[in-house]
This record gives sequence, structure tokens and C-alpha cells, in this order.
Amino acid sequence: MTTYIGLIPAIPLLSFLIISLFGRILSKKAIAVLGVGSVSLSAVFTILAGIDFLSSPPAGGACVSTIYTWISAGEFNARISFVLDPLSLVFCFVITFVGALIHLYSVEFMNDDDGFVRFFAYMNLFVSSMLILVLADNLLLLYLGWEGVGLCSYLLIGFWYKEPENGYAARKAFIVTRIGDTALILGLFLLFVSFGTLDIQDLMQQVSSKWITGSPLAVISAALLLGGALGKSAQLPLQTWLPDAMAGPSPVSALIHAATMVTAGVYLITRTHVLFALAPLVMAAVAIIGAVTLLVAGFSALGQTDLKRVLAYSTISQIGYMFLAIGIGAWSAGVFHFMIHAFFKALLFLSAGAVILLLHHEHNMFKMGGLRKKMPVIFITFLIGGASLSALPLVTAGFYSKDQILWFGWASETSSHWLWVAGIAGAFLTSLYTFRMIFITFFGEPKTIPDHKPGSLMTIPLIVLAALSVIGGFIEMPENMGPVHLFSKLFDGVLPVVNLSEVENTEMIFQILSAIVSLGGIWLAYRLFFKKSTFADWFKDSRLSEFFYSGFGFDKVYNTLFVKPAIWLSEIDKKDFIDSVYTFIAKGTEFSGSILSRSQNGRLRWYVLALTFGIVILLTFMICL
Repeated sequence: MTTYIGLIPAIPLLSFLIISLFGRILSKKAIAVLGVGSVSLSAVFTILAGIDFLSSPPAGGACVSTIYTWISAGEFNARISFVLDPLSLVFCFVITFVGALIHLYSVEFMNDDDGFVRFFAYMNLFVSSMLILVLADNLLLLYLGWEGVGLCSYLLIGFWYKEPENGYAARKAFIVTRIGDTALILGLFLLFVSFGTLDIQDLMQQVSSKWITGSPLAVISAALLLGGALGKSAQLPLQTWLPDAMAGPSPVSALIHAATMVTAGVYLITRTHVLFALAPLVMAAVAIIGAVTLLVAGFSALGQTDLKRVLAYSTISQIGYMFLAIGIGAWSAGVFHFMIHAFFKALLFLSAGAVILLLHHEHNMFKMGGLRKKMPVIFITFLIGGASLSALPLVTAGFYSKDQILWFGWASETSSHWLWVAGIAGAFLTSLYTFRMIFITFFGEPKTIPDHKPGSLMTIPLIVLAALSVIGGFIEMPENMGPVHLFSKLFDGVLPVVNLSEVENTEMIFQILSAIVSLGGIWLAYRLFFKKSTFADWFKDSRLSEFFYSGFGFDKVYNTLFVKPAIWLSEIDKKDFIDSVYTFIAKGTEFSGSILSRSQNGRLRWYVLALTFGIVILLTFMICL
């Protein structure tokens, strides 16, 4: 098992190095085989490691593989060491399996792009960085993977860098997430100063034994780690980078939203749940931020016209559900929704990418329409993904994962009924904006005609993800629906169990209610956007729609408070005395160079004269001495 663990992140990293160094001399087919094969091989090793882990659980519930000592300074040691436990196993499976499908899809999607080689190099590095993050045995190595996914997101969001807006989106993502990264590194410093180690297992043991619940240091440490999670997972108030990140190719969007970057914050909080359990105030903040974010993002999705931006706000909203779950201590429910969300969100982004590609890179939903007959496979798979996102009851995986969160939001001792209200309202919004998107894109009169049909490399991943978006939820059935509880058994003893308060109503009542809410959102979308109601026409051009389109105006506020003052100060400080010092050095160097360049005039007699003159001076100096 230990052999498999080290190979899981190493193989995509090796592929990245090969493609980067030899990509220019390799054929496009060889690049595709390396790019797709490396992630697929990591998925195979993840499955093999998972089989070994489940058949012969290691002592202590985790298997550690140490590669070598990275840093050794006094009593401090940081190792390249990977740990496989139920949490990292689930994340590795999603990253490698979903990542392999996205890579396979990308071969056809990026086939005609001039940056084909560069694309697969970046994608392999992205997957490897995320695997390092989730497998890391210590927080320093985790931070290396954390920064790795940040770098790759910058490279891939701005992949088509010749367009200025793409470069802006990449810089925005990098800078906004850097705010969270700064909080995270401060939190790591505080933990290291307090305990002298960054090994996660040792650190969590010391935290639980030396800090009491509500300890100021525990609260500050957890709050700083939460800051890092908010940046990477695009939660309020650091959510503004994610909608603009749609500037990258659609497979990049699928990878960021489904299997890598935005889920890093969920993983970080879950991995350090012992610390967060000692900071109830921060836990409450996690739940409240998640609840508010899922509502803000849900309303924002209603005002979007770009197909991918609807899905971007949807991701922000669904990550909000995960934050709500882990904020009330429903750790396994949050991770379960992460896995199911990866299936249907990857499916939706890849289906949307196929639509955009086949419609000559058209993103505006209102310039599409009538595509269900022109693209039957894409329509069916997109419909399945949308139904799972909307938590269509009983037949989709999204229903079972979201139902857990809503139930714990009501019945958990650490929850509030207001959180359940936010969750149920978000479920209604999700159904509404999802089927608004489906009805506008695939129904009605066609406005743009596709020029060709997708090939098998694009449709096979869609079909596989569509199947997982349906059957994935059956691995964790609710208590009152069936005996299958594989997911909770996997996390038994690893994550704390949610304490449920005594409630008079049964879980079945809340399941029926959530089903009614989901179907109600679909019905309203049908009435408004399929039947072409006058309200839908009014809403499209209303100020309310503009407000939702702007994402509640967060970008405008940040531009006013931070961006414009920073630009103003830089303009004032452009000609300060420090620049004068360096300008003087540069001018002096330039002058010296111009003097010396005069001696290089290409005339041989001048060179001989100079040489003779130099010898005379040298001999004179020697005689005088």
C-alpha cells in the first residue's frame, strides 16, 4: 500500500516534467497519451491503494509513506511524507478519476489549439499539486501543494493570455486567493510557535491535549486557517475571483470546480477538524458564511447570461453547502456532498464546454436555444447533471447528498433552524436557476446552429459522469430509506459523529419537504422560462437582474475601496527618490557602456595602436617599480 501512495502524486508530476522538457519534439498523440495516461494511472493506483486499505485497515486508521526528509533544522523536521486515510482516499479518488475523465475530454476539446502541449503540462501539474495537498502528512507540505494549485490556476485561467481580459482574470484569481493564503501561512506560523511541529497527526493530538475549548489561541488559529479556506474555496468575502475564472478553457473550469482548487478549503477545515472543534465561534462563522454564500451565489446565478458563469456561481453556492455542513459538525455529510458535487459539476462544465465549442465559442445562453434536437447526447447528459444539481428526489445523487446537509441543518445540536431555512431556500434557488439555464439553452427556437457533432473522446466522459451523477448517491442512503451506509462506515472513528437533538418530526417529513422545494423550483422555472412569461422578460432587463448579474456589486465595492486607491498611490509614488537611485545607476551603466563601445569600431589599426599603447604603459610601470 505504501508503494502506491507515493506513486499517486509522482506520476502526474513526472508527466509534467517530460511534457515541459520534451513537448516540442513529441507528437500530439504522445502528449495526449502522457497527459491522460499519467492521471489515469494515478487513478488505478488510488483504486488499488483503496482496495488494500479497505481489505486490511492499517493500525491507527492511516497508512503513512515517507519518501525523504525535506527540511531538518534543529528539532524541526519536515518530510516529504504522504498519509492515506479515509479522508485523503476519497479526495484522491475524486481528483484522479474525475481528473482522468476531464483529461480525456480535453484531448478532443484542445486538439486544434496552438497551446496543446502547454495545456497538458499545466493540467498534469495541477492534478499533482492537488494530490500533494490532500496526501500531505504535514502542513508545510500541504502548503506546498496549496501554492501549487494557486500557481496552476493562474496559468490555466490566463491560458489564452493574448486576450487582455483573460490575463486580468488570472491576476485577479491569484491576488484574491493570495489574501487567504496570507492568513493561512500566519496560522501555520502560530501553530508552529505554539507546538514546535507541523505534522498534522502530532499537531492535532497536542491541540486537543493542551488547548481547551474556546481558547483564544485556538480561536485565532482556526480563524486564520478559515481565512485561507475562504480564498481557495471562493466563499464570502473572497468569492469574486471564481466567476471571472471562466476565462480559461472549459476543461480547466471543470477541473477547478469539481476536483481541485475550490475544494481545497473544505479539505483543510475537515483535515484540521480537531482544531476547529475547539473554536465554536469559528465553527459558527463557517456555517454562517456557508449559508450566506449559498444564497448570494444562488441569486447571482439567476442574473447571468453566460452559460459558464451560471455554473461558476452554482459552484460557489454548492461549496457554501459544504461549509454549512462542516460548520455544524456534519463532517461526513460535507465530504459526501463534495464527492457527488464533483460528479455532476464536472459533467455540467464539460457539457457546457461542448455546447460552447460546437456553437463557435458562443457563451450567451440567449443566443443558443433549441439544442436538444441538435445535440441529443449533450442535452441528456446536461439534463442529468442539472437534475442532480437541483437534487431531483430519489433518482439523482444530488438529492441524497444535499438531503443529509439539510437534515443535519435542522436536527444537529450545534445548528440553528435559520441555517436550515437558508439551506432550503438555496435548494429552491438552485432548481430555479438550473432549469432556467436548461430551458433557455436547449429549448425554444434555435439561434445558433452547431457546425459539427462531438466525438467519442468528449461524449464518453459525459456518459460516465452522468451515470455517477445518478448512482453515486446510493452508496450513502438515509437511515429511513435503506441499509446502505458505505460512506459513513468509511469515516467511522475518523470524523466525529453529529449529535442530533430530539425533534418531534421525523426525517421523512423533511425529505418530503426538500423534494417539494426542489420540484417547486423546477416548476417555477418551467412557468417563467419555458412558457416565456412576461415576468421573465421584465426580469431580464430589470435593475434587479443587473444587481444579480454583478454578483451583488462586490467587485464594484472592492474596486472603490482597494483597487482604485492602490492605483492612485502607485501613480503618486511613481517618481519617488528610490526610483531615482536606480535610475542613476542605470544611467551611469549606460554611459560607461557607451564610452567602452567606442573602442569597438572594427578598425584593425586602432586595435593595434591601443594594444601597443597598453604595452608601453605596462612596461613603463614595471621599470619605474
